[in-house]
Amino acid sequence: MARFETGGIELAQMGASGNPEILLELGLMYATGRSGEVDPVTAHKWFNLAVFRGSEAAKAHREELAAQMSKSQIAHALRAAREWITQH
Repeated sequence: MARFETGGIELAQMGASGNPEILLELGLMYATGRSGEVDPVTAHKWFNLAVFRGSEAAKAHREELAAQMSKSQIAHALRAAREWITQH
């Protein structure tokens, strides 16, 4: 998998292309707090989008993260992913 050496905003703009590797990288960035605080809801959103675009690797990350999240957090992440899809 390619690693992207760029900031979160730039990566998010690149993610608008729907590239599953970039979407996965965004999920990892938020799941680990690489560019700030850990944000499981946003990480789950990006993992969902990566899975939607065909990333098998994102499935495992999403499942692992979901096991640590509340149902409310997961619902929020799913809504955010659906909103992102409608905008991009």
